[in-house]
Amino acid sequence: MDRQKTALISVYNKEGIEQFGRDLKELGFNILASGGTARALTDAGVEVTDTASLVGEAILGHRVVTLSREIHAGLLARDIPEDLDELKKLRIPWIDLVCVDLYPLEKEIAKLGSTLESVIEKTDIGGPTMLRSGAKGRRIVICDPTDRLRVTEWIKRGQPDRETFIANLIAKTEAVVSAYCLTSARYHSGRIHDGLVGKQVLECKYGENGWQTPAGLFSTFGDDPLGLDKLEVVAGTAPSYNNWCDVERLLQTTTHIAGVFDVNNKKVPTIAVGVKHGNSCGASVSEDSAVAFKNMLEGDLRAIFGGVVMVNCVIDRTLAEILLTHKMEGGQRRLLDGIVAPSFSEGAIDMLKRKADKCRFMVNPALGKLSKSSLDIAPRIRYVRGGFLRQPNYTFVLDFESAHTITHGVVSHSQKNDLLLAWAIGSTSNSNTVTLVKEGKLLGNGVGQQDRVGCCQLAIKRAVDAGHDSFGAVAYSDSFFPFIDGVEVLAHAGVTAIFATSGSVRDTDIIEVCAQKNIGLILQPDSKARGFFGH
Repeated sequence: MDRQKTALISVYNKEGIEQFGRDLKELGFNILASGGTARALTDAGVEVTDTASLVGEAILGHRVVTLSREIHAGLLARDIPEDLDELKKLRIPWIDLVCVDLYPLEKEIAKLGSTLESVIEKTDIGGPTMLRSGAKGRRIVICDPTDRLRVTEWIKRGQPDRETFIANLIAKTEAVVSAYCLTSARYHSGRIHDGLVGKQVLECKYGENGWQTPAGLFSTFGDDPLGLDKLEVVAGTAPSYNNWCDVERLLQTTTHIAGVFDVNNKKVPTIAVGVKHGNSCGASVSEDSAVAFKNMLEGDLRAIFGGVVMVNCVIDRTLAEILLTHKMEGGQRRLLDGIVAPSFSEGAIDMLKRKADKCRFMVNPALGKLSKSSLDIAPRIRYVRGGFLRQPNYTFVLDFESAHTITHGVVSHSQKNDLLLAWAIGSTSNSNTVTLVKEGKLLGNGVGQQDRVGCCQLAIKRAVDAGHDSFGAVAYSDSFFPFIDGVEVLAHAGVTAIFATSGSVRDTDIIEVCAQKNIGLILQPDSKARGFFGH
């Protein structure tokens, strides 16, 4: 039946609401609004009907305005004669559209000096209730300011594919309200109640194995500028589940490299990291981007083939040529599965493309502005059967000026720089790990071993297999040495400096062996500096 179209608008963030109101009036809507929203629209010359004319004056200090049977009857009524007749009898308008954004609860919780009272004041009740009533009533529901223009343009086009369009708005609304309620539950329970609410933003080509489909990348509505959901895939086929896991690990390693150099040297160099199955197989830092790229590739020329690379500088044609051909024999081209950078200059992507678009190119300008503040601070959650595990993120950054640092022997400035790189790589690789670095270049990463001496042996083997001379290298161990055998293996390979943690009953033996072998040893307590990761 024909009836006056009505829109209900109640927003906390008034930015752009005047134009939205004008657009709705031009489309023939009567607008219901209350309080600040009504004033903002009226001041802008947009005619509105105050909700007070429908529900009466606000009560309890404006806490109860839209929580009324009139509002929710207008949103929940069904398009059947019985409901329409009852609305008419009660002089309640059918509400076609509801536009609500919620009080900024999460920002209030995070704000310095927030209190229980201030959090309660920023806990929206009417907003989520109106949105959910509108969703149940299959109305046009707008919970995100960025959807306002999209909705008015859709109405102007005659509301094509109406049911699908509205269903998508409803699903988004229910997810946003769920996330909002989860934020409140976390706060009031001290995170005893927790969970995840997300939206799929990209379908993976396949899962960890080809038969594990469907798989997807989900966004949790966060504002982290380095979140995977902020990466733009600008060329290549859709990344696989494994590609995204590699990129996430690359972000951990790259940001820790940036953080540790920012803290210790007050400057972030060019960073180039390559991973295979999550662990770094090549990594380098340098003031010269070309040197960083070459050293990263030379870390393990065999392993980097088919790997994923992340850098914190623009990739131009010169750097693209290095990625393609450096140390490649017979005019062959290196094949990579993915390249992540702040941006690519004109022509660089065309040079690096593979057949069937198998190399994925991803950009995020935030990668060009890395510092200690770039570390991921969100809690890490991992599914386990029957629930999930949660822990704080790995935000420790090695600081040689820390009061916890004890140095035995002599460690030069250049050795310390190499140890910074070794620490950042090893502490973001699967434990147990021992990592060898020399002259700003990863030589060997001995990851995922069940014993410490095995880590040392694997790191040396990987370095030798890659054609490196380990004499003069430094080593990082992600925990203490329980026996002297690991240190003796490193000494035999020519390692000249080690960073490890203290806490072993054989710490004194380790210190004595390093002194005998003329190895500089830097220790910090295992309780402060242990670098286990990726269990």
